[in-house]
Amino acid sequence: MYGDQTARAAVGMWKDVLTQSVRNDGPDLSVRQWAILLTVYLTPGPHTVRGLSDQLRVPKPAISRALDTLSILKLVRRGRDDGDRRIVLVQRTPEGAEYVDAFSSLIAEVSGVDDEYGPDDDLPVSAYG
Repeated sequence: MYGDQTARAAVGMWKDVLTQSVRNDGPDLSVRQWAILLTVYLTPGPHTVRGLSDQLRVPKPAISRALDTLSILKLVRRGRDDGDRRIVLVQRTPEGAEYVDAFSSLIAEVSGVDDEYGPDDDLPVSAYG
């Protein structure tokens, strides 16, 4: 029914993560909002509405709607490119970094992983700008 045991275990772990996350205080993000948030925090920037649309293969209006919510929650902020004012940059915020860090810790806790990344791995989660 679910394929191999590894896939089934992964889905079970994801269910446990989501169950715990809905019990915590904080916003309930859609899958699209999560995809955008994690793309902004876990991949090098700069990030633009157009770039996120291309990378995620989602129409620009859908990206803009998701960014509206993420901006209201202060998880990201929009800014204009100084070189070309037509370009909308999507930037990290301290609140967003804290939110992603907390969710990362929740995943590690539920999965039983002590340290998700090795000591030499440089995750940009806490970086914002």
